[in-house]
Amino acid sequence: MTNPFLSAWLSMANTMAGPIRGFWTAEFHRQQAAMIDAMNKQIIDFWTGALLRPQTRPHRRGQR
Repeated sequence: MTNPFLSAWLSMANTMAGPIRGFWTAEFHRQQAAMIDAMNKQIIDFWTGALLRPQTRPHRRGQR
């Protein structure tokens, strides 16, 4: 035999949890996309930085 009060309470809890779960999932996806964008920027900056960095002359012995 089921408990009607427990059933009603669980139904209400599930109704309230749905939007919260949706907001949490959307925020997770936003943060994940931002992290991937930042990671891609760091990778591109790393690999293209060596090509764009100005070359310095080597120091002679005894000079700085």
